[in-house]
Amino acid sequence: MFDIGFTELIVIGVVALIVIGPERLPKVARTAGHLYGRMQRYVSTVKSDISREMQADELRKVGQEFRESVESVSSSVQQQATVVDDYLRNETSNVSKVLTAMGTIEGERQVTAAALRESAPEPVTQQSLPLDEPDQNPAPGEPASGKSA
Repeated sequence: MFDIGFTELIVIGVVALIVIGPERLPKVARTAGHLYGRMQRYVSTVKSDISREMQADELRKVGQEFRESVESVSSSVQQQATVVDDYLRNETSNVSKVLTAMGTIEGERQVTAAALRESAPEPVTQQSLPLDEPDQNPAPGEPASGKSA
């Protein structure tokens, strides 16, 4: 703390002995020792208080940074959740529209199939002609008798 060597202490002791006197010197030295001890304890307490306050301030700063980062992440997650929610709502709406359209198409198809079955003409059987007889329907440009000229 003070840059006082051994020789300086001897000089201070001799001056104190001369000024105070040999009878009161032990009592004054004891009182000075007590005051010096109190001063050291006070300085030590102040140092520890300052150190604790500095650590507490650092912890507050770290806590504030942590809180800000948590809030930032929370807002980012909230934004992403909103985007995903909007996307899912849109896709759900699209799927619902497709299912409704498919149901409508299926219903129309069933109605159309039933209508076709009801309005379909009776199946016509194809007539078969014997292979050795000439065609009864002449081709365009041929005589009606079936003989060629």
